[in-house]
Amino acid sequence: MRAFLAILILSWVGTLFLPWWILFIPAFFFGVWMIENGFAAFTIGFTGAGFAWFLQALYIHIANGAIVTTRIAEMMGVGSPWLILVLTFLVGGLPGAIGALTGYLLKINLKKNPESAAA
Repeated sequence: MRAFLAILILSWVGTLFLPWWILFIPAFFFGVWMIENGFAAFTIGFTGAGFAWFLQALYIHIANGAIVTTRIAEMMGVGSPWLILVLTFLVGGLPGAIGALTGYLLKINLKKNPESAAA
């Protein structure tokens, strides 16, 4: 739960000021530091970064009276602005999932080969 909240908060704050790929960095570090298996790394990274993007998109949706999401939904031909918010969650979750899983796998690799870490 702590890793999820940390990824969510750091990803949200990071994407306010930095490029979209900043989602990888907090997920990677918490994947190395706190997460203890591959499935948990993928799901925690996915949901943390995904909710960060979803909450920002939901704020924008509410703040402008759904004008932007409705126009994007019409442009993409999906019909519902809520589906755009779900797609935002899915697209935002992928970098977080990949980052956390990469961090976890690096930790496992370094534990298996401690002599390669010293080189």
